[in-house]
Amino acid sequence: MRDTRESRLLLVLLIAVAFALITVDIRGGEDSPVDGARRAAATVFGPIEDGVSTAVDPIGNAISAVRASGSRHDRLAALEKENAELKASLGSGDRNRSRVRQLDKMLKSAADGQYGIKGAEVIAIGAAQGFSWTVTIDIGTNDGITRDMTVLNGDGLVGRVTTVGPNTATVLLANDPDFTVGTRMEATDELGFASGQGDRPLRVELLNGKAKVKAGDRLVTFGSQADKPFVPGVPVGVVSRVDPSGGDLTRTIYVKPYVAFTQLDIIGVVVKPPRKDPRDTVLPDKPKPTPRPTVTVTVTPGANQPGDGADGQQEQ
Repeated sequence: MRDTRESRLLLVLLIAVAFALITVDIRGGEDSPVDGARRAAATVFGPIEDGVSTAVDPIGNAISAVRASGSRHDRLAALEKENAELKASLGSGDRNRSRVRQLDKMLKSAADGQYGIKGAEVIAIGAAQGFSWTVTIDIGTNDGITRDMTVLNGDGLVGRVTTVGPNTATVLLANDPDFTVGTRMEATDELGFASGQGDRPLRVELLNGKAKVKAGDRLVTFGSQADKPFVPGVPVGVVSRVDPSGGDLTRTIYVKPYVAFTQLDIIGVVVKPPRKDPRDTVLPDKPKPTPRPTVTVTVTPGANQPGDGADGQQEQ
């Protein structure tokens, strides 16, 4: 297109329309008037993203080995078998070994929490559905995925499913400013709501304004009614800062999430909630404090010092 006055006006108009649609979409939430268009976009462009990912990364198909977790009673044994098969499929190489470690960690977390999960790969970042912090994964309705399912990895809470196509789905990450999840403090059971802040720590409003909390305390998801969009017990993060209590009805704390949202690769979508709340069992073991060495100083009397009972003078 030639750079003319008409072309510049058209460009400005298109940008204005785009911003208007994004604003309407964000304010509309789940009842957004463009939700239908968003699902249509996932249906049309999802297979393209999935195909590109498969062409670039041929070993990605091996992730299907953990797509089904089996029954509750046989879940751990099935996951162990599938994990062994996946390791054999992935072979060697630094990247593959890293992905196997991610799978090992995720499967252990799923077993600890008794979550039935379907494994998936992240195939795109920031899908054009109006959100700031999203990823696209390579499973969809054909794999039993529906909207408002919890997404996790071996470290903790990744986000929730927002849009689903036949073969792909969009995940809203927990650090997105539009993301909110109920939380529960380890040990004290204090409840709150965590909100994303992009690349900054999560902001958590505790319902008890006088709650005793300190840096290093840990949080998990509280869970939602009927386990959607969030199942209970998924690790969220560690308290990094506490605002001074000013007598308000709530108390604000800041939490460093367990998940590195810019390094996502292998994730799991929870398709079966746990039979009972796993509480704090999915949290990682606390690091043991490093003992400080004790130094004992012993003073040895010098040769020119008088002995016991001597005054240092020679008898006459």
